[in-house]
Amino acid sequence: MANYSTNEFKAGLKVMLDGDPCAILENDYVKPGKGQAFNRVKLRNLMTGRVWERTFKSGESLEAADVLELDMEYLYTDGEMWYFMLNDGSFEQYPVEKKALGETEKWLKEQVVYTVTLWNDNVINVTPPNFLDLEVVQTDPGLKGDTAQGGSKPATLSSGAVARVPLFINEGEVLKIDTRTGEYVGRA
Repeated sequence: MANYSTNEFKAGLKVMLDGDPCAILENDYVKPGKGQAFNRVKLRNLMTGRVWERTFKSGESLEAADVLELDMEYLYTDGEMWYFMLNDGSFEQYPVEKKALGETEKWLKEQVVYTVTLWNDNVINVTPPNFLDLEVVQTDPGLKGDTAQGGSKPATLSSGAVARVPLFINEGEVLKIDTRTGEYVGRA
């Protein structure tokens, strides 16, 4: 397996640390006036989702993580597992546990392509697309003249997520939602 030296560290790089695959989120090269240079690295454990900072002396190296990121289409859930399918012509299906889904569960929509991370042929993480078009299934009616600054109200979406939307949004409308922040972007 390949090794990455500290001068090759960059955001998005997948490395092995303490036996778990991790993704580098941020990397700062620090050269103090006195002493040896070092890298201050922010990492996310791909198994647990935990984020922490760690420093590495200049010249240290980490083993590359053998992880695959594949685009897969969400198919269905049987209540216990969620099933994703490769859309490269093989139609191979991968069952995913609730632990690997995490926060992505509230953004699942059938026939949408998600980025699925595999490690040792096991799904360890599912990442939704940045924007999703979801239908409003429940929201309170907005009253005309309710506010001067254009307030917001909660709306339950077809995936089960709740987002803050403007007062003029009604049930049945399809909205574009940013899955990273859970914020309303506009009508689809």
